[in-house]
Amino acid sequence: MLKLIECPRDAMQGIKQFIDTDSKVRYINQLLKVGYDTLDFGSFVSPKAIPQMRDTEEVLSRLDLKQNATKLLAIVANTRGAEQALTHPEIAYLGYPFSISETFQLRNTNATISESTERVAEIQSLCVAKNRELVVYISMGFGNPYGDIWNADIVLKWVEKLHEMGVRILSLSDTIGVANPQSIKYLFSNVIPAYPDIEFGAHLHTMPQTWREKVEAAYHAGCRRFDSAIKGYGGCPMAKDDLTGNMPTENLIQYLDEINADIEINRKAFNQSMALALEIFPH
Repeated sequence: MLKLIECPRDAMQGIKQFIDTDSKVRYINQLLKVGYDTLDFGSFVSPKAIPQMRDTEEVLSRLDLKQNATKLLAIVANTRGAEQALTHPEIAYLGYPFSISETFQLRNTNATISESTERVAEIQSLCVAKNRELVVYISMGFGNPYGDIWNADIVLKWVEKLHEMGVRILSLSDTIGVANPQSIKYLFSNVIPAYPDIEFGAHLHTMPQTWREKVEAAYHAGCRRFDSAIKGYGGCPMAKDDLTGNMPTENLIQYLDEINADIEINRKAFNQSMALALEIFPH
């Protein structure tokens, strides 16, 4: 089953100019009309770390969720954030960025990989108790710029460990846009058959000229869960090129249309979302 995950949180969080709450509510309510499987809409992290997301709870309280099948996902960085997110029954998924780069894990969540593993176990336990689901993003999943050791076997090792912990949704994240079709195909074609009870996703950052080859490699390797953001807004500030951003949703949809994939979205609502994004996001 094909699942499209729109990521307005990822698109907004790196923007220094604060996007006012009314605009966030307006934009996310418009996205809810599109028919995505999931919206990565906000985060429960320190406002000092990500000031753009300091109004997540207010945004959530103003979303129109009546008769809407789209599920909400919120990012958390520790147990405290998870406990806060789980007080909101509207949130179906908690997302945790688990880096296999020690350097990036410390920078991103102020925790070592060992400490982060403990956090995943704690958050997973909380999610099970509250009948929610944890989505773990294996960030720096295709390499890192810090000189930390990376290879495909390390990725596969952590997939196995997270599987043993009960995590059933894993998103392989090309955090800095270094993945190529060969590495994408290799990882997905190895993990998907080996773990049929895990839903694997692709969180691919890309330059404008390389998006198609990345989507194509993931899709042909069996991936059916794709994260994206309209116009490719957002991405990782540590990427090697300023043009590296999120996978543009419009490009992803274009590719899926070309191969006649079954996409159940409201095209009119999507086009309206595109227009609204141009209005709200600073250029």
